[in-house]
Amino acid sequence: MQKIPFNTPDFSSAYSRRSILMKDYNRLHGKRRHQEMPYDCGTSLAKYLLCLFNFVFFGFGTVVLGIGIWIASDKHSFIQFTKLIDNEELRIQFQQITQPTVIEQAAYILIAAGAFMFLVSFLGYCGALRESRCLLTCYGVFLLIILLMEITAGGLAAAYRSEAEKETRVFLKSTISKYYAAKEKDAVTLMWDYIMANMKCCGVDSYEDFSESKKWIEGGKKVPDACCVLEGDVAKFKPMSEMCPDVPTDINSYWKKGCYDTFVQLIMENINIAIGIGIGIGLVQLLGIILAFCLCRSINGYIK
Repeated sequence: MQKIPFNTPDFSSAYSRRSILMKDYNRLHGKRRHQEMPYDCGTSLAKYLLCLFNFVFFGFGTVVLGIGIWIASDKHSFIQFTKLIDNEELRIQFQQITQPTVIEQAAYILIAAGAFMFLVSFLGYCGALRESRCLLTCYGVFLLIILLMEITAGGLAAAYRSEAEKETRVFLKSTISKYYAAKEKDAVTLMWDYIMANMKCCGVDSYEDFSESKKWIEGGKKVPDACCVLEGDVAKFKPMSEMCPDVPTDINSYWKKGCYDTFVQLIMENINIAIGIGIGIGLVQLLGIILAFCLCRSINGYIK
């Protein structure tokens, strides 16, 4: 095959024509690539529903994450801020939360929850807005994994009900024996106090669960104040009978009424509402998965 010298007119003419064709191709291809995708009704609905739904969660996740970072980095200013609240009931509740151990644990919980919401909603919102197959696929896979985990957990709990109940009781009792304290309260102690005060119960099975906690035994009381019949706002944990924490009875306390059985009874009494909430959450997640993959498929079809 005869080679054309670089300095000949034929080579220069062929190179110029090739350059012009490449420029035209790049210009047309780039224009097509950056044009907005034409929508049908279903695609438009999927896009804007995903944008709206995830924008709400994105904003909420950002707020939660910001508050968590604020508390973790500057606890003093947050505590001072809570003192400015005019509502007495809210101020009392915040005083419980702003204890040193509680506020530190709460900060990390808020950061973890806010970061998760921020990440997932960011993928959905930006993926729909920018029509990115990569972001939409990640978002859909995230929701699918969460939904499958929820279904698996529910199925296993139903199939192995007795084992699940036993392990749940053991886990709940371990939170009391390891963390429930009489003096320096942490997030677990405060959580149990609120549960017992609002559900009018004591421990997992009874007041005897607290005898396994070394931090509780140091206080010298028989039952926590939250196990007593309370007066006024339950968030104050003020027993109606001053003798209750040391000498509990069936009249002045709920010392023999376990919170696990109380919670199960509450669920069974409102089983229709509980099922409705579970199905509703599942349907919302399923809708998000369908919309994400449908929009992703439309984008893929347009590019091809």
